[in-house]
Amino acid sequence: MKTETLAAVKTEAPSARPRRTFFQRHEALILGGGAVLLALAIWEYYWSTGRISPLFGSGPSAIAKQFHYGWTQGTLRSDMAYSGRNFAVGFAIALGAGVVLGIIIGWYRRVRLVLNPFLSLLFATPRVAMVPLIILWFGIGMKSKVFIVFLSAFFPILINTVAGVRTMDADLLRAARAFCASDWQIFKTLAIPGSVPFILTGVRQGVALGLIGVVVGEMLGASEGIGLMIVYSGNISAADSVFVGVLIIAFAGLLLTSLTERLERRFSRWRPDR
Repeated sequence: MKTETLAAVKTEAPSARPRRTFFQRHEALILGGGAVLLALAIWEYYWSTGRISPLFGSGPSAIAKQFHYGWTQGTLRSDMAYSGRNFAVGFAIALGAGVVLGIIIGWYRRVRLVLNPFLSLLFATPRVAMVPLIILWFGIGMKSKVFIVFLSAFFPILINTVAGVRTMDADLLRAARAFCASDWQIFKTLAIPGSVPFILTGVRQGVALGLIGVVVGEMLGASEGIGLMIVYSGNISAADSVFVGVLIIAFAGLLLTSLTERLERRFSRWRPDR
């Protein structure tokens, strides 16, 4: 009887999951990479056959040559380093200030009521409209670019941090209160960990806006940088140099947002259920 039971169990055991093919394992890379290569090939064809005017456009090969020329000459490296420093310093300040102030505003209701009118007014003001005033205050040096990046990246981080602090798991909060947990214990063990996914969402949004800020700041007043290179190249109809600057910013944004998205996915399980 026992032998028959074991045989039946073995017979009913689920079959092994079918092994995925190479294409199935790398489907996103193959389809996405193939689409990019096809687009580049079509773009290069139209460029090489003269269907794209050098005054208004460029091709992948010409852009690559211009990038190599600027890199070997050192001017491109200098511009990238300058813009990178402006972004890194401004974003670091925005991250620190946005997280700290967001936690305070989210935790203390009266602080939120006092600061909300000022923050709402500043948030509603277009950053581009403030650039001339910022340059007037700080000049065309590094300080004005850092402040523009800070102002651009600060609000997404702040708003998401406030949302994270205020969106605590209600069941966990009731359980903590039932065990007579102090406000500090609740803040340290529930509010801060629960805010991490929201903070990372704000960081991802702040990265994109910070990159826009550094380019806009350099376009409207700077002595060097990728933004200035784009404006100057556009004024002399050097489309290949314009594309070099645009693609550098685009790839920087893609890399940074991809990193923050990975962190978001890693900490997504910390996000409280609503």
